[in-house]
Amino acid sequence: MVGMSQSPCPWKRKFQAFTWSSLLLTLLFCISIWSQKHRKIPQNSLPKMSAKWLLFLRSFLFAILTHLAAFSTPIHKAPPALNGTNVDRLALLAIKSMIKGDPQGLLTSWNHSSTNFCQWQGVTCSLHHQRVTHLDLSHGGLIGTLSPSIGNLSFLRVIWFPNNSFSSEIPPEIGHLFRLRQLRLHNNSFTGNIPATLMNCSNLQILNLGNNNLVGKIPDGIGSLSMLSFLSLHDNILQGGIPPFIANLTLLDTLSLANCQLGGSFPNLFHGLTNLRRLSVAGNNLIGTIPPSLYNCSSLEELRLFDNKLTGRLPKNLGSMMPHLVELWLSNNHIQGNLLSIPATLHVLNLGCNNLWGELPSLSNGSSALILDLSNNYFVGSVHNLVCSNGVNTIEFVDLGYNQLSGVIPECWEKWSSLKVLQLSCNNLSGEIPRTLGSVPLLQLLGMGGNKISGSLPSSLMNLSYLKILGLNKNNLVGIIPPWIGIKLTMLKILNLRSNNFYGNTPNQLCYLSHVQMLDLSHNNLSGNIPRCFNNFSVLSGKETNLEVRFSFNFGSIVYFVRDLLVMKGREDTYGSILGLVTLLDLSSNNLSGQIPSELTTLHNLQSLNLSRNQLTGEIPNKIGDMKSLESFDLSVNNLSGELPMSLSGLNFLSSFNVSYNNLTGRIPTGTQIQSFSESSFFGNKLCGSPLTNDCGHVDKPDTTSHQKEVAGSHKVDWGLIISIVLGFITGFWVIGVSLILNRSWRITYFRLMRKLIKV
Repeated sequence: MVGMSQSPCPWKRKFQAFTWSSLLLTLLFCISIWSQKHRKIPQNSLPKMSAKWLLFLRSFLFAILTHLAAFSTPIHKAPPALNGTNVDRLALLAIKSMIKGDPQGLLTSWNHSSTNFCQWQGVTCSLHHQRVTHLDLSHGGLIGTLSPSIGNLSFLRVIWFPNNSFSSEIPPEIGHLFRLRQLRLHNNSFTGNIPATLMNCSNLQILNLGNNNLVGKIPDGIGSLSMLSFLSLHDNILQGGIPPFIANLTLLDTLSLANCQLGGSFPNLFHGLTNLRRLSVAGNNLIGTIPPSLYNCSSLEELRLFDNKLTGRLPKNLGSMMPHLVELWLSNNHIQGNLLSIPATLHVLNLGCNNLWGELPSLSNGSSALILDLSNNYFVGSVHNLVCSNGVNTIEFVDLGYNQLSGVIPECWEKWSSLKVLQLSCNNLSGEIPRTLGSVPLLQLLGMGGNKISGSLPSSLMNLSYLKILGLNKNNLVGIIPPWIGIKLTMLKILNLRSNNFYGNTPNQLCYLSHVQMLDLSHNNLSGNIPRCFNNFSVLSGKETNLEVRFSFNFGSIVYFVRDLLVMKGREDTYGSILGLVTLLDLSSNNLSGQIPSELTTLHNLQSLNLSRNQLTGEIPNKIGDMKSLESFDLSVNNLSGELPMSLSGLNFLSSFNVSYNNLTGRIPTGTQIQSFSESSFFGNKLCGSPLTNDCGHVDKPDTTSHQKEVAGSHKVDWGLIISIVLGFITGFWVIGVSLILNRSWRITYFRLMRKLIKV
């Protein structure tokens, strides 16, 4: 057994002890007898001496019996008391025993071997006592529950277990660790309540339980942890509002309670939190105004209050009240008023989806802004003051979409060399696309859809070789679709030119966009055939599988997720969190002609195909069923003919289907999902069968009897005709021949005629 040792020969040692003790007792007995024989005992002392002798004899016999009893009882060595190092070792092994998955082999060294547990991976011990002080099992992908034995590691100061898959409850035994300073259990799957016993960890400085499945109220006892400087409980399912005890944590540097569904009002309790630098209570449905005491936190650098229901106005002197403010996140609230100036220290100004109005502010000289989001407000007027401000050279993200901005987009973009995202969609902007946008080499997203922009696409845009998303839909653009889009902008994933006035053929050069996932050229005046080379789209064909779940752009520690309006399944919806998983090809409402290229059927990852409202002819390709990912398929209002291919039965994910108003004939394939669609999906054809009400019924076979008789009769020998020909030949020969023989003048005339014919 670990921690215990045994003597190799215990019975040999007992026998030796018994032998020596027996000899000693025998010797003492003999001496006592000899002394009694050689002493002269007075007569009157005999009774007294007899009593002493009896007392000695009784004591001697008791010693002998005790000795024999000790010999006959097996002697077991008592186990040593567990010292501190043994306690720590057993506690670590208990922690490992409750971990069922270790994909990275993080706990391989944790075993029963003689290796010092202080050398196990993730374990740090104190040099003097050899007791565990730090446990770091972060980013290990560990699966299991956290053993209550962790509470036996009484010298623990740091627990780092983030980014694993621990489940079940956080053991309350952690409250025994009175030396604990850091507890980081974020990014796991812990359930249950936050242990109230944490109040016993009076030295705790960092408590991070964010991104778990914890429920219930935040324990009031946390308010007694006066040493806390970092408290993060974000992304759990908590309740009870922001707890009042926060006011007691005067050493707080960071407080994150975001996305906890806390509810309630935004309490006015920040007077004493003079050390607070980061505050995030976003995503809690908080109501009311921003508390005045918050503006007294002059040390604040990051303030995140987005996704709440806050009202009121921002103070005009915000910059002087919070001189160190670097990030201000207030999007998705009901903040009102106009925005007069932007503090020069701000790197992030996120005020999207509020009720702000007025004209756009100009950026001050020396501005260090990186992200500017003023989208979904009521800003009016020109963008000139903002775009053409002096000193703008570091900003990377601008979103002014969904406002009421108007006027011409100015030609000042050569100053924006760091810009990566420019979103101007859904305003009233007019004029042409500025040619200076081609001077923004790092641009990855250009969104200008939903405006009144006219003219053709400037050739300077071909310099945007990093462009991933180009959205110019719903404008008044004209001209041909330039071939350089496919040649120069090869990184495009989304190309949306929907609802413009482009004309001419669809350029084959678009086939070079191998990474494209969404191509929308619908509602234009395009003509000609559909390019057969569309099978070069490697993402749509399944040759390239690295689809992004979300289209996102990183700006340091900040991630921006793209949203876009797409038309699928006959309706227009906003796609955000799953935008990167959508695959779409829409060529509808043009003047395209010719047949549907069979090459399109190789686009196995395509989800939405819309070729409706064109002038397409011919039959639907037989292998259309190879497009297994199709969810939306629309061929309506064309001139297609023939029957519906039986391979349509292989499209098991179809939720939108329309082939109405073509020249299709025959029976609708049965036993498929097609029968679940309404009759309107098949109107305007000569189709029959379910789901249509006109049953195909019995199809009459053509009457081939008369034809067979006719054919049979044609093979009979017509002897009358043959006899007539022979008789006619014989009669004519003899009439002419006999006349020439009997009449000399006829004979001379006949030969003269023949001579003339020969000369001719």
